Amino acid sequence: MAQMTVAAALGEQTPDHWSHHLADTMTAGRGLCDERLSAMVCEEGPFRIRELDAWKVGWARDGDKIAQVQAPGHDRPRCVYVDVLATGPAVSRTLRTQLNLAQEIRRIGDLVIVDIVVSDGRACGAVGIHVPSGEIVTIASKSVVIATGGLTRLYRRNSASSNMGGDGYALALRAGAELVDMEFVQFFPIGHLAPRLVGMDPIMWDPFRYKLGGQLLNSNFEAFEDGYASTDARSDGTYVLTRDQATYAITKEVEAGRGSPAGGAYLSFQHIPDSELRRAFGPIIDRLAANGIDLTRQPVEVAPIAHYHMGGVRVSPNLETNVAGLFACGEAIGGANGANRLSGNALTEAFVFGANAGKSAARAAKGLGHAWSGKAANPTVELLRSARPVDGPNLAREVVDLQAIMADKVGPFRTDEKLRAALARLEQMTIELGVVPRASKGGFDTVLLDWLDLRNMLMVARSVATPALARTESRGAHQREDYPSLLDHWTFNQVLALKGDTLTIERAVPFSSRGAA
Repeated sequence: MAQMTVAAALGEQTPDHWSHHLADTMTAGRGLCDERLSAMVCEEGPFRIRELDAWKVGWARDGDKIAQVQAPGHDRPRCVYVDVLATGPAVSRTLRTQLNLAQEIRRIGDLVIVDIVVSDGRACGAVGIHVPSGEIVTIASKSVVIATGGLTRLYRRNSASSNMGGDGYALALRAGAELVDMEFVQFFPIGHLAPRLVGMDPIMWDPFRYKLGGQLLNSNFEAFEDGYASTDARSDGTYVLTRDQATYAITKEVEAGRGSPAGGAYLSFQHIPDSELRRAFGPIIDRLAANGIDLTRQPVEVAPIAHYHMGGVRVSPNLETNVAGLFACGEAIGGANGANRLSGNALTEAFVFGANAGKSAARAAKGLGHAWSGKAANPTVELLRSARPVDGPNLAREVVDLQAIMADKVGPFRTDEKLRAALARLEQMTIELGVVPRASKGGFDTVLLDWLDLRNMLMVARSVATPALARTESRGAHQREDYPSLLDHWTFNQVLALKGDTLTIERAVPFSSRGAA
């Protein structure tokens, strides 16, 4: 899905070192990063970029060097890319090729995983449903890795794929693992709003700004970004604000009555000559024209949309959870980004954490006998067997309602009143959903799949709103309008666990090389 850039301190065009990348990452995290994880991303990132280069991913080049561009929050050009809007597909294609070369790997598709099976405190496999047939499937495994991405589908406007509802977090909680920093949801500030855009990603405007510099304008066509920037921020036509700051700036311009007609801000490239736009973006200009968008004649309207989740499964430096044999990687992990992710770090952490989680899971499995327990799997198997047609709310409608609750009450700017109202409604929806799965019959049972989906989404939504209510300050991507200041005594992580049906919160001091864990 990713179309943009990947941050790594290659130092090929501009002198750089991973410690500088780490400093920027820690700054963006507002004191909450687990420095062990952040350092892993920054130190190993260049190796993973060069590994992919050797696999012919096709990083863009400037002469014989890998090209690197500036991104928000970085102190120098550091981000690599394949081609405009094509980085993710190119990386995926390259990794699939490597996967296909590994004959030892068994690939199984068309499954929806319902629960991770834990026996005697150790993850030993999973229970799922084979979607085409509706058959219940059990999978024995000596190690399990959660690699399910984030939760931004919980929000009405998002840049996520349709399966990004936080399933991995719900699986982890029910397995006994902990979550951390769940209150921190990053909103991409310039998601496309208007005119209508068909067949193109709503966050596509970032590379345009990276390469050419677009202007954010309010309804008076006044550039306003500098007014929300610190005094030492750049003002050269590219980004001067991190994502949380830009989200704040656009939201406040709208609230002040200076928003664009569709309720966002204008993003203008009218100061860029047509020849320069076409040289930089080629056929994309024609795709925009097919949508009726001529960047030389009109601005587009943009607004914040849910884009990334900083929180997730709590892991140790070997990417293992507090449940033996259960690992996690990528956006499913919390801790590396603290209160806000530095732009460009998402794919870097996917590469680094993916490799390390795989190695750790393999080491943990090596030499173990089969630990599968049919008895431990039985509760989930029996839950699925109990599924039947029952009366209940319209599940598709409930998902839409949940997304509206999260957008309106657990969005980028929160209050005590909004968060309490959200939690009350989420609790009521959970009760209405019930504990007996709804189903139709046979394969492709969309009723059962929707029930399981909504069960996870409700649990994860509560996992965001609960620590958001508890954190009575504003920090990074968590902004409380009733508590607008960043407070030193809140410099700790909130750790969630599931005890029965109750979410519990404990506080933990972030690990830092300059302090105690």
